[in-house]
Amino acid sequence: MDRLDQSPGQPRDFRRDDFEADWIKVSDCRFGQVYQAKLKMWREKCAVKTFDTETYRQIINEVLAITKVKFKYLVSVYGVCGEANGVVMEYMSNGALNTLLASHTLTWPKKFQMIHECSMGMNFLHRMKPPLLHLNLKTSNLLLDDHLHVKISDFSLIRWEKGMSKKSFMEHLTARGNINYIPPETFSSNPEPPGTAFDVYSFGVVTWEILTQQKPYAGYSMPTVLVQVAQGKRPSLEILPERKPQECVPLISIMKLCWDPDHHKRPPFSGECHNVKPPCCSILKLCNNMHVFTDNPYGKETIISLLSKKDFGTFRKSVRKEHVGRQFSERKRLLHYTVASGDAESVKHVLNLGAEVNCETSKGATPLSIAVVKRYHDITSLLLDHGAVPTSADEDLWTALHFAAQNGDDRTVRLLLDKGAGAGAREKEGWTPLHLACQNGHETVVRLLLSRLSDKAVGEREARGRTPLHLASVYGHLNIIKLLFAKEADLNATDNSLSTALHLAADEGHNRVVRYLVRTGALIDSADSRGYTPLHLAALRGHTGICRQLLSNKACPDSRTVQGWTPMHLAALKGHEATVAELLCQGGTVDARGDKDWTPLHLACHHSEPLVVAKLLAAKANPNVAEDSEHWTPLHVACTSVSFPCVLHLIAHDADVNARSRGRVTPLHLAAKHGCVSIVKALLLNEADTTLLDSSGTTALTVAQRNNMWEIFDFQGKNMSLYTCGKGFANNAPPWKNK
Repeated sequence: MDRLDQSPGQPRDFRRDDFEADWIKVSDCRFGQVYQAKLKMWREKCAVKTFDTETYRQIINEVLAITKVKFKYLVSVYGVCGEANGVVMEYMSNGALNTLLASHTLTWPKKFQMIHECSMGMNFLHRMKPPLLHLNLKTSNLLLDDHLHVKISDFSLIRWEKGMSKKSFMEHLTARGNINYIPPETFSSNPEPPGTAFDVYSFGVVTWEILTQQKPYAGYSMPTVLVQVAQGKRPSLEILPERKPQECVPLISIMKLCWDPDHHKRPPFSGECHNVKPPCCSILKLCNNMHVFTDNPYGKETIISLLSKKDFGTFRKSVRKEHVGRQFSERKRLLHYTVASGDAESVKHVLNLGAEVNCETSKGATPLSIAVVKRYHDITSLLLDHGAVPTSADEDLWTALHFAAQNGDDRTVRLLLDKGAGAGAREKEGWTPLHLACQNGHETVVRLLLSRLSDKAVGEREARGRTPLHLASVYGHLNIIKLLFAKEADLNATDNSLSTALHLAADEGHNRVVRYLVRTGALIDSADSRGYTPLHLAALRGHTGICRQLLSNKACPDSRTVQGWTPMHLAALKGHEATVAELLCQGGTVDARGDKDWTPLHLACHHSEPLVVAKLLAAKANPNVAEDSEHWTPLHVACTSVSFPCVLHLIAHDADVNARSRGRVTPLHLAAKHGCVSIVKALLLNEADTTLLDSSGTTALTVAQRNNMWEIFDFQGKNMSLYTCGKGFANNAPPWKNK
């Protein structure tokens, strides 16, 4: 009995010593980090999601309230850990759905299953009294368990408070990266607080994202998304694949209703849609009906309805030989539905009536594949004993062994292998069961498969050229990597983009995997097709510890990509201050010139990263170095980017305020052009020359006049000697330290 059972409904405030010492960082989120930890008493993994102190204070009451909310399709919250400002919850081994959608091609049945499970979870929340609104439903908050089943997380962490303004609510939402999932009424003049229709709209976008495996509004800025959504535009339906199953047709229809501009017309998750004309079924009813192996997709059929009601005794008495050969929609047979029901006695009865054990649906699914997907071990054995062919494949060339390997079902894997399943079978994208087991971290299954495969099989490649070692590395499964290495897997094998396992582990931030690969002989400075080394990728993602590991093992700190970028450029570009500091300590060149002769300082100014700018300048980066195309200095770039803190740092380190570009443009011209009064004032206070002409004969004051910046003229007329900062600030500190 675990401690939750000992004190039902009582949330806990865990202490650090309730956990084993080794906390593994799984991911970074907007307000903190997520760690995998292990509770000593329960002897099971859990996730600890940490927050900054202010956010933790805001959400702790909501967290403690939802510890009582338990449902199959919701991530369980066990309590909090005040010492770590963390929320302790169920560990979901396969991470967030958005990551899976971006990295794997899912089958249609899997997509339908995920949409169905999301609708089940949302229906449960909305049926509570009062309804529990999510207000943060998106694919990054749909987490996946060992078997790629969906559970909803982070529900109830965003709330509409009485008296809250729409503006502050929108700021709260957009700070969490929700802009693509927010219905239009939220940023309109509609005074109503959000209701269940808010979540329905988000569900519609999530459905589109699962069906297309694309990001909604990809590449659009936040203002553009807001404008387009307000005008009635939604994610494009043209992106949906042309070849799609018939189940998609009603699902697309209800998806479009979910994001209807009129929130009153959106269907509920359950119940009747009385306000939609013509009337439609609820979301949950549709998802139940279109789910590929649903218990009752043909409720009007008496025999099938008995299975759906779990009335197996009546079913066995009622079923006749003529029912067995009948073909339903998509060529499904009674045996398919009987297997899906999970009752072994009924399956045996249908088989004894002469059912064809290897019958296939229109998509090639056999009763055996259904039993394996649903982990019905007794039924799987029964079908195999009655002659089910373990090597049969569906239209995507997935065999039962592929499904078992993906699920981590070692019992079924062993059974299938003993019955002659091909351990090296390849589906249409080239994935073997070993690829799937390595990707999903199923160590026992990997051991079983390796025992039946030749050493050569560990180097098999899927369509993108990735070996099992690549997949284990990208997901950080260290024990599996060790198993593959013991089978002489090539550590330096490259995929189609010339990425090695070390590239992928460094990119994803798996410190222990990187350490092992380096120690066992992985090439440190191997470059992919873009010229990126593992150090480039670690620097770009801000994985400082991995950068330290690679550099201490003689990785070149100044290696160049095809575009000429060094790791320092990429860290500066993304604003990773700690990574920049590490690269500087390990010999990285502070003024390295990349594409168009841009230095790291140019990039940091361009992307408005003042902390990185300060770090580079403190390391003696040249503030007056000019790039090639326009002959702009970092100060030109900072003025164009309207980054006031960057401008102040540059001025404090003797940047030339009157530097001229090829077009004889000064920083003052650019600041006036972009209408930034504070930057213009800072430049004027530091002796920017207002009389300098650009190549068109225009002064900065003329540019300011065109932009109606009249306060500049008032400012210039004052006695500026009282305010002049000279050639820098005291001790080179930014001005907010000297007010």
